[in-house]
Amino acid sequence: MKVAMRRVLPWLALAISSVVPLAGRAAPKVLQVAAAADLKFALGEIVELYQRETPGVEVRTSFGSSGGFYAQIANGAPFDLFLSADLSYPQRLEDAGLVLPGTGFNYAIGRLVLWVSLASKLQLDQGPRALLDPTVQWVAIANPAHAPYGKAGVAALRSLGVYEAVKERLVYGENVSQAAQFVQSGNADVGILPLSLALAPTMSREGRYWLLPADSYPRMEQGGVVLRAARWPDAARAFAGFLTGPKGRAVLERYGFGIPGR
Repeated sequence: MKVAMRRVLPWLALAISSVVPLAGRAAPKVLQVAAAADLKFALGEIVELYQRETPGVEVRTSFGSSGGFYAQIANGAPFDLFLSADLSYPQRLEDAGLVLPGTGFNYAIGRLVLWVSLASKLQLDQGPRALLDPTVQWVAIANPAHAPYGKAGVAALRSLGVYEAVKERLVYGENVSQAAQFVQSGNADVGILPLSLALAPTMSREGRYWLLPADSYPRMEQGGVVLRAARWPDAARAFAGFLTGPKGRAVLERYGFGIPGR
């Protein structure tokens, strides 16, 4: 029995020594952010910068379609901050009383591109006419029913006079990230995607893009709100301030976003 105790006690002492210091350490605030999928790469960098400067706060991001998040939040999903690819979904949440008053903000202006892989022989310098090439079987786009970039993409196709010719070849992604994956995997020939994804490191190495004229679709103002159900409303406000401050905006601009007011 004495031998057994001699074997156990050192392990017990180690366990106690590793637990006791943690007892006095405050648990981090975990900020839950629901973000439009066009922010996937830019927001990842912004979160990394913010967490370096803000000990005690952990920012967890979920990416998807803005309309999908709107539905989740309306049904009680536990997010602190919502970053939408448009202004309409945050406004609808505010109208429903699900937003902390006075917390709405505009953080970026999005742009749309046609994107193809480097292996594609499609002549993107033809602009929207490239979509009429007989080799184009499928055009990937986010679902316009709940993705603002998908809705803007359809508007651009109509404005540029090619919608009727390509509408039967549109393949819908749940969000812009999935639409991008369709083209990256070869399941679609062209993607109508956010410039922010086309400029991301992986996609810029794998493909090339053509910028759709800004006047061919409604201005893509992107906005956010702090939610009434937020567990950490002050932390959500602070992160929103960082996102719209000099360091956050510098990252957003590097990914092709326009900055409101400029």
